[in-house]
Amino acid sequence: MVDLNSDLGEGLGVWSLGQDLAMFDLVTSANLACGFHAGDPGVMRRSLRLAVEKGLAVGAHPGYPDLSGFGRRDMALTPEEIVDSVVYQIGALQALGRAEGALVRYVKPHGALSHRAAVDAKVAAAVVAATVQAMKGAGSAPVLVAMAGSAMAVEAERAGLRLVPEVFADRAYDEAGRLVGRGVPGAVITDPAAVGARVVRMVRDGEVETIGGGRVDVTAGTICLHGDTPGAASLARAVRKALLDAGVRVKAFA
Repeated sequence: MVDLNSDLGEGLGVWSLGQDLAMFDLVTSANLACGFHAGDPGVMRRSLRLAVEKGLAVGAHPGYPDLSGFGRRDMALTPEEIVDSVVYQIGALQALGRAEGALVRYVKPHGALSHRAAVDAKVAAAVVAATVQAMKGAGSAPVLVAMAGSAMAVEAERAGLRLVPEVFADRAYDEAGRLVGRGVPGAVITDPAAVGARVVRMVRDGEVETIGGGRVDVTAGTICLHGDTPGAASLARAVRKALLDAGVRVKAFA
């Protein structure tokens, strides 16, 4: 059994991004932007409403305060600033969620914040602290989505959070098990057959081929399908079919 998640609600005002309407029908968990890298109150509320209608688990997808860079540029924030900004973003989604009857069940950091927190213990500890603070009283232990073996995973275990290990269907890995930067040729994988096959290998065999042709071990509790990847809906359909054909059940972890 495995979960399929997607970063959704990443429009802003009259601008939309990705293939949200299709993706809401294909995944089991929705990571919703919280207004700092994308999203606004209206987009957030409509996304929450859709998630409820489709029966999806809802997670907060906080990022750096970087609308013009879509949260994909690193920022030199202090740990205190990271804690405050992440608590703020989760809280905003929680408030709108209450209005729409949606419970925010987990946290998955976005973009550059996620990449930094994967390797920087201080940033990871700040993200974990913010998750604990914002999710207290949510009815269950706070849940964090992050790559197994990352600094966030270490800090989550130290803080007693439930960690759901994440793998990426449409992104290439390097020899160290990290995601290849988007500017590198081949970093984003858009062939549905290739994506389906690699996801089955990650779930069934616990490994993935690297961009250099090697292999690294991975742990797949949830599979990320980026909504803004070209052909995202086709990729999601291919992944679901490949998993079902391999005897893997698709179900939300939360």
